[in-house]
Amino acid sequence: MSRAGQPELDPLNASDLRVAVVAAGWHETVMNGLIAGAERALTASAVESSRLVRVPGSFELPVVAQALARQGFDAVVALGVVVRGGTPHFDYVCRAVTDGLARISLDAAVPVGFGVLTCDNEEQALDRAGLEGSAEDKGYEAAHAALSTALTLRQIRSP
Repeated sequence: MSRAGQPELDPLNASDLRVAVVAAGWHETVMNGLIAGAERALTASAVESSRLVRVPGSFELPVVAQALARQGFDAVVALGVVVRGGTPHFDYVCRAVTDGLARISLDAAVPVGFGVLTCDNEEQALDRAGLEGSAEDKGYEAAHAALSTALTLRQIRSP
């Protein structure tokens, strides 16, 4: 795991943004950490209007993220965990989720924070979940990225 080059993630002034968080259900402990991290980022950036939506698994994230983007949210944060198993299922799910979320962001012109962990084992996922003792907080990072991008898009679109 490399943290080299990671920028400072200072709180933003995002009080007027509407933000949706869509989170998968698999790996409850990891997901609880990712959701808490995203909520910390939203709180630190003064987001007043947010919505949390749960889906069964990571594969279902894109379709719900798309529906949320179409409902006028300024940003969507997608959180999930895919842990490698003994079959190619991991590769198919990771590719579908990644491609789907990227497509939604581009088609809707709404930033989608990518907080989907793709790990070889549960230990790696726990180390990225923002829990006590974790080395990283990917939920926070994904929410911060979505907020920062939404604010940048607002500046570009404003005359």
